[in-house]
Amino acid sequence: MFLRKKMKEFTETYLDKVKIIKKEINSADAIVIGAGAGLSTSAGAKYDGDRFEKYFSDFRERYGFEDMYSGGFYPFESDEIYWAYWSRYININRYEDVDNGTYKNLYELVKDKNYFVITTNVDHMFQKAGFDKSRLFYTQGDYGLFQCSVPCCQKTFDNEDIVKKMVEQQKDMKIPSELVPICPNCGAKMTMNLRADDKFVEDEGWHKAKDRYVKFLENNLDKKILFLELGVGLNTPGIIKYPFWRMVKNGENAKYISISLDSTYIPEKIADRSMCINDDIGKVLTDIKK
Repeated sequence: MFLRKKMKEFTETYLDKVKIIKKEINSADAIVIGAGAGLSTSAGAKYDGDRFEKYFSDFRERYGFEDMYSGGFYPFESDEIYWAYWSRYININRYEDVDNGTYKNLYELVKDKNYFVITTNVDHMFQKAGFDKSRLFYTQGDYGLFQCSVPCCQKTFDNEDIVKKMVEQQKDMKIPSELVPICPNCGAKMTMNLRADDKFVEDEGWHKAKDRYVKFLENNLDKKILFLELGVGLNTPGIIKYPFWRMVKNGENAKYISISLDSTYIPEKIADRSMCINDDIGKVLTDIKK
């Protein structure tokens, strides 16, 4: 693991950095995009403020939490209320298109390149923007999938139809009891396919995506490869950030670029092949496209 005391930031101007990023994207033989929550936030998928107030003012008034993320951990008193909350949450963050152009700009920059995406985001925004599903590895789950809460099996279940019904039929912050999702295999309660504990289901699709990601790295690590990190913080650095640093350190032709409003640091050992930029991702991507 690299120590923060050994890290430093670059001193180029903003426009210098934008030009460098554009050049590196265009000249890379392979690009690995590592995306965290900061990318979706930049794209407009904010979990607080006006967007939270628009969809969850009634929950705020009754329960007191001030953002969607906090509400996801609230111990609601019934399954009917729990799924009224979560169906709205899933619907606006998974099935509605909120991208302000950030994901679409990223796609336009890499669509003709040899790329692969690893992300901790679970909102499906890459596929909505046009990214090839076979080039995506969602490590932490998908808002669009349910799993057994036990779990009794390593399977996941598409939830769009039932979520839409929950949203349409809920009244007074409750869904009809008959819509509470039950595992078709064992009858236990269903839950979200989100990595929160050791009960997270890594289904067949998850493992195939992981295998494709590993294969992509094996086939491209000796090439001129760019590790482009977007909006990755320090909550789970072992998934994207630290592996990127290690691969750049060990890859003679590898380079690393990090774009984020925060957590953009460079280890000293890879500083000569790295760059970070502290700014809004959407703004940076727009400027790269110009």
